[in-house]
Amino acid sequence: MSFESFRHVVGTLGLDHAPFGSRTTYRVGGTARLLITLNTLDELRSIAHELAMVDVPIFTLGKGSNTLVADGEFDGVVVVLGDEFASLEWTDGDDGVHVVAGAALGLPIAARRLADGGVSGFEWAVGVPGSFGGAVVMNAGGHGSDMAASVVSVDVWDLDRECVVRKTASDLGFGYRHSDLRPRDIVLSVTLRLQRGDAAMSLAAVRDIVRWRREHQPGGSNAGSVFTNPPDHTAGALIEGAGLKGYRRGSAFVSDKHANFIQVDDNGRANDVAGLIDEVRHAVRASFGVEMRTEIRRVGFGDGGAV
Repeated sequence: MSFESFRHVVGTLGLDHAPFGSRTTYRVGGTARLLITLNTLDELRSIAHELAMVDVPIFTLGKGSNTLVADGEFDGVVVVLGDEFASLEWTDGDDGVHVVAGAALGLPIAARRLADGGVSGFEWAVGVPGSFGGAVVMNAGGHGSDMAASVVSVDVWDLDRECVVRKTASDLGFGYRHSDLRPRDIVLSVTLRLQRGDAAMSLAAVRDIVRWRREHQPGGSNAGSVFTNPPDHTAGALIEGAGLKGYRRGSAFVSDKHANFIQVDDNGRANDVAGLIDEVRHAVRASFGVEMRTEIRRVGFGDGGAV
């Protein structure tokens, strides 16, 4: 289907030449040719066939906390999930607490609400600024845990089959910062199995994690850890060992506080961030012979995403 025909079908659900990079935590980068906000599953169903057939790339955007959007315009469709996909419910069962979270819900919000409700095992997620959808796609983690530790199943909209498909944990191929979910799987909700605990202890753990991150990680415009930790190494130590702490390329610079964070100035350029990522990778390879891979998805750079 041509983009023009698809645009006609989408109607008021879509916004042309919409801000895209500014929706990420880097807050730099360009626009999207079309951005669609889907607030209900019925809205998704109403354009499902056309969305499956449109002849431009499709990108699903959550909180944008691990996404770098190129300067200029992304020649494709960005899908954003709205209100119906930001719910959080839990029930007690014989084997623990069953939690169902909408894909658009932020992990820090869920971590605090669950802790306050006396549900334990998700406190670690208060320090991860992403959505459930993005978190399960990349198996986000921190503070000794990750999504794989508690995910039971994920409901996705399969663009090719044009329906909701439930994938169990064993279907997801979880690995370190990896799952087998495809770009054409739009995550709708995530089911977790957690445990009953003490609300006061869980809230104290949440506060400790927030305090630790403020002390050890920078604020400002960044996307968290840029590189995954190579086997037997930590990415931050390698970058610091290569003498790159504080190193700057244009509007982007390696954080003085944590070398695995790349920050960018207000009104900076995404291309500076991408160029600095490449420079860091080359410097670490030259210094230590270690190949670095990013956690960040790069959109619109023509390199296929995380590299």
